[in-house]
Amino acid sequence: MKTGLRGAFFPFLLAAATVSGCTTTSGGKTQTGDTVPAGAGVYITALQGGLVSRNAAAGLSKADMQRALEAEYRALEAAPGGQPVVWQGKGVSGSVVAAAPYQVGSQNCRQYSHTLTVDGRDTATRGAACRNADGAWTPLS
Repeated sequence: MKTGLRGAFFPFLLAAATVSGCTTTSGGKTQTGDTVPAGAGVYITALQGGLVSRNAAAGLSKADMQRALEAEYRALEAAPGGQPVVWQGKGVSGSVVAAAPYQVGSQNCRQYSHTLTVDGRDTATRGAACRNADGAWTPLS
């Protein structure tokens, strides 16, 4: 198995997520904190807006968009298949669920969904992303 950037980054991300307020609730859902782990910005940017950007009706603020993308990244990177990673913003919340990883060539990929709740209405968007050699996740179009 290759180490390099991804191998060095994952333990750092796990430690940073713990320190930044990532907790598990009694319902088995992972709650994202309000901060992005240092150095994770480049990986979140690689999501190219993620699934949440495909939901134009949400009209998320910049802060809520950041929370949503952080949740997508955490679901893809570390959440067990089927375990929701939830986030809460101002008047909006979301839940990201990634399926079990699968291989496409030499890349690890995951299907995932992002459900947004705005004004009591749920809207789900589905897609898939694959991990690049540099450790970043890139959505499949």
